[in-house]
Amino acid sequence: MPVAVTGGAGFIGGHVTAALAAAGHRVLVVDDLSTGSAANLDGVAGDIDLLQADVADPVLASALRAAEVQVVCHLAAAIDVRASVADPVQDALRNVVGTVAVLQSASQADVGKVVFASSGGSIYGSATPPPVAESAVIAPESPYAASKAAAELWLQTFHRLHGLRWTALALANVYGPHQDPAGEAGVISLFSARMLAGLPTTIYGDGSQTRDFVYVKDVAAAFLLACELPVEGLRLNIGTGVETSVRQLHTELAGLCGAPDEPRMEPARPGELHRSALDAARARQLLGWELQTGLRTGLAETVEWLRADLAAAPRAGDSGPRRF
Repeated sequence: MPVAVTGGAGFIGGHVTAALAAAGHRVLVVDDLSTGSAANLDGVAGDIDLLQADVADPVLASALRAAEVQVVCHLAAAIDVRASVADPVQDALRNVVGTVAVLQSASQADVGKVVFASSGGSIYGSATPPPVAESAVIAPESPYAASKAAAELWLQTFHRLHGLRWTALALANVYGPHQDPAGEAGVISLFSARMLAGLPTTIYGDGSQTRDFVYVKDVAAAFLLACELPVEGLRLNIGTGVETSVRQLHTELAGLCGAPDEPRMEPARPGELHRSALDAARARQLLGWELQTGLRTGLAETVEWLRADLAAAPRAGDSGPRRF
């Protein structure tokens, strides 16, 4: 089945592309490479084409039609909560307007379905104690979270107007190999890279804030199932249901990296939740999705990938040392 993956050269998108290709699907990767990298597709076996374009480019509709795409996995997005607070207009342009552009192109190209990467780690806010189910109230506390919630409304609207089927996967805090610590990195990638480089680390807040850390290959498996199975018109949480404090995470990573467990403590930053974890019972029931990778195993694999990446020769086009 022909599938398009927007943001398919990014961290999560690259793993989704690999999972789809390994399952025998033909994949059209759509990525402007502003934050993604074609290197994330190196070693991916299968029928893959890369279209370097912004998702709002009118060329997308014709590309989807030419490739006879049946499902679009929409992962292209701005993902930095702090940046969204600083510039909510730019965040909305990329995440809301960008999503509307993808839905319009998909509708024009007679695509049957869109699988959307929503944010279970932010859209529910702090109104409901974790682990949070999909029935919880949507209560965004950052422009980024609001943009993801708004995009889900647009999915519903295009279904009513044009019959475009959809599934939203509300992701917890995704981590794993290929997450660039120099980009819009998660805390695991950032902590690990700094520890391995012998640099100091910083915790914003008192360290008691919690997150639900889910391994990227488990997330990719959920996208594959959502593409292949007729589960539509729903949001499905994808997470572990387990809260891990940032302070506990730092201790775990320090042990794996052989680094001091001595973070600097700074004030909490606006827009970030204090607690977060997701109830993924609906995904288990309807998709048959199961968590395969425990946190300890996932952290070890992530640290080993970062260690090898940092030890490798500078990448083509690098003009100097990487900054974390």
